[in-house]
Amino acid sequence: MNKILLETERLYLREMTPEDAEAAYLLNLDPEVIRYTGDDPFESVEEAKTFLEKYDHYQKYGFGRWGVILKATGEYLGWCGLKYTPELDEFDIGYRFMQKFWGFGYATEAAEACLQYGFEKLKIPAIVGRAIPENSASVRVLEKIGLTYLENRFTDETEEVIYIKKTLNA
Repeated sequence: MNKILLETERLYLREMTPEDAEAAYLLNLDPEVIRYTGDDPFESVEEAKTFLEKYDHYQKYGFGRWGVILKATGEYLGWCGLKYTPELDEFDIGYRFMQKFWGFGYATEAAEACLQYGFEKLKIPAIVGRAIPENSASVRVLEKIGLTYLENRFTDETEEVIYIKKTLNA
């Protein structure tokens, strides 16, 4: 297995690699998984592989969206992690999981670990979470991990609810 960056009670989080292309393809193939994301499904496993080969957040910022692996089985559940958006000078927490793994608390568990890493190791002063207002499950995860409502914002003509959590020093 690739280098594990974070570990929780049930999960490993690690950098995604081109070897994750098939799993990434299948994740984004599910219309329910990408329903609120604004993303199109990958056209093929090869397109997913190209995306992963070009994903440069790890090199640019030292963090990114990480593959989430179930310790008990080694299964790829989806991804969770931090992202920096230079245009907004903003760090956000994001997650996307295969539908068969919804409802088990994996998103909350992984996102809590990522927040802790962002605040303690990376010294990020504030992390936001974004969701489409109708995506109540994603909003619940943001609330469970301690983010509080900040505002509604329009991004590319899509309304989002923005939640935020700051370090004690911010």
